Amino acid sequence: MRNLTQVAGGRDDFQLVHHLTVTGGQVEIGAALAEEARRLGWAPAPADPAVNRARRTWFERHWPQHHARMDGAAEVLGLDPDQDDVALDGLGFVPEGSGCSALWVPPGSASDGHGRIGRNYDFFPLTTSEVMGGAPRPRELPMASRPYVITTVPADGGLASVVVTMNELDGCMDGVNAAGLAVVLLLADIERAAPPEHVAPQVGVNPVQLPRFLLDTCENVAQARQALLGAKQYDHGTPLHYLVADAHGGAFVWERGRDGSEHAVEAGDGGPLCVTNHLLHRHPDPAGLPEDGPATFGTYGRLRTLHERGRGGVLSPDALRESLRAVAQGEDPAVPFRTLWTSVLDTAGRTLAIRFHLGDGRGYSDELVFSAR
Repeated sequence: MRNLTQVAGGRDDFQLVHHLTVTGGQVEIGAALAEEARRLGWAPAPADPAVNRARRTWFERHWPQHHARMDGAAEVLGLDPDQDDVALDGLGFVPEGSGCSALWVPPGSASDGHGRIGRNYDFFPLTTSEVMGGAPRPRELPMASRPYVITTVPADGGLASVVVTMNELDGCMDGVNAAGLAVVLLLADIERAAPPEHVAPQVGVNPVQLPRFLLDTCENVAQARQALLGAKQYDHGTPLHYLVADAHGGAFVWERGRDGSEHAVEAGDGGPLCVTNHLLHRHPDPAGLPEDGPATFGTYGRLRTLHERGRGGVLSPDALRESLRAVAQGEDPAVPFRTLWTSVLDTAGRTLAIRFHLGDGRGYSDELVFSAR
């Protein structure tokens, strides 16, 4: 079953948001996602046949839910699911670079005992052409202006989840599953972000698929860490890191170093864990962060603010939201980012609460709440 509704904004607002709910087997879910992506202009991308065969084998072994959903995409397109020359995933286009701030409040630091991730999704309010240095094409919309909330409820086993994505329907930026595992992605190394040199699909999970991979296959942070250690991962020149938390109070930030090393960074005292847009394993002490410069877009200052607000005491859900407002990107014309949505993922309640940016001078939508169960 597939249901699509408009839940926030309108055609005169910066963002028009849809909620897509899909229930059924993974093949049916994949068919529904591909059908919606095709309606939005997606078509399968050419792929190196040898790489594509290896990709399908990797997915079949390590992420069978995604492998089945690709079979559903092939069904919608009338293609052979074993066809080697096109990639049947990557249902959209996610450009490089974003800001973002996030704060994990564990159950022991929450006034109601619910662990929560709060995050600001900071991104360019521009078209793809403008971000690449050109003029917008006729009728080209800003790249983040049509986000989707997607609820998937597999009928053939597996974990239901609710996610929000900017414009890639088989990946996500934020999400929580029915077991209470929550994941958000953020730019990891803002001073070294670069345009992609190579955007063809590779073997393993791409940066935006990685959160969905964890939500499909893991119930807690221990499983998530093992899955990440065993997974092949790649980026397109813009490194991301990921805040992962569960309903039992566990949390870590997963990131890869400039030398390719892998790191799972935890809160030193088991308390709140803050993350913005620099590598935490290189700057583990919030009190020892450098000052921001023109190229850092406030990453160090935002983390200091979140750390000060989160440490030493109990944080209510309202206080968490106030902390996010304190580091949000406003409507300064000199700043290239806006906070395009603010989300709160409740690992105990298995919910995603979110409000969307409607445009400069228009504020934000009412907060909407979606459940993963």
